Amino acid sequence: MLPLTRFRFLIPAFSLMLTVCARAADAQFIPNVAFLAPDRKEKLDLYLPTPPPDGKLSPAVVWIHGGGWTGGKRDEARAKNICGTLAAAGYVAVSTSYRLGDGAWPTNLHDCKNAVRYLRANATKYRIDPERIAVAGGSAGGHLALMVGFTTDKEGFEPTGSAVVYPGVSSRVRAVIDLYGPASLLTRVETDAKGTPNGRRKPGADFKVYGAADADDPVFRLASPVTHITKNSPPVLIFHGTIDGTVDIGQSWTLAGELARHGVAHEFVLVEGAGHTFDFETWNKLPMSRDLRPVALAFLAKHLGP
Repeated sequence: MLPLTRFRFLIPAFSLMLTVCARAADAQFIPNVAFLAPDRKEKLDLYLPTPPPDGKLSPAVVWIHGGGWTGGKRDEARAKNICGTLAAAGYVAVSTSYRLGDGAWPTNLHDCKNAVRYLRANATKYRIDPERIAVAGGSAGGHLALMVGFTTDKEGFEPTGSAVVYPGVSSRVRAVIDLYGPASLLTRVETDAKGTPNGRRKPGADFKVYGAADADDPVFRLASPVTHITKNSPPVLIFHGTIDGTVDIGQSWTLAGELARHGVAHEFVLVEGAGHTFDFETWNKLPMSRDLRPVALAFLAKHLGP
């Protein structure tokens, strides 16, 4: 028999998921929204929740797709699962594109920050509370989400010149959700298909993405989220599968350790039997050992509360 305390946990979670499912049919999808300078082709997709009651404003989350900084699309299945879940739970959700491939850094980061700015600049239009915005991402998108959260207003990490499309609008976020993102491009290691590290250094990305000369190029330190953690960094929720063969799980352990060292609120959830590229419910199109929707929504409710 389950203990009473377990029932107390299950009942609110079950009630939450019933509410999410009930609202899912009312969410509105608006694709291909321009949010960068006119000469840029990248767009974002909006997932709008059921409009809140008059006088109420919705929190918002920007989702950043993965793909090794060189590929991936904002309309990936993972984005649809996660942004759909968020919209059904009452969040305005965005799945954003960003510059990919050779020379993408740091424009890719600037683009993600401009997605946050887009929401804040259009807060009235979409009935968003501009003070309740979070960012989330998977894999390379997790890395960029962490960088968005940790480098607000930091010199060299914000767009300049013609890339400034929202002057005076902040890219600050209240919380970050990181799904198996590289946290230290200096300490990544290769793994086998089951996530066991072999001890060999794995550079942070294709050198051409970062314009790096070699694996010891200073850019890899500058582009590492752990480099920028301070006591004022936003809270972070970390998800990582125990058999991730793409991003070694040590990346998330390192991130959690640095957050703890600086006294930053965080949660680290290990997903048993999951590899890379899972969403909130499935990996390899199969249900995971744990439904992550209640965990993610509880974290956002805690840190994006009124």
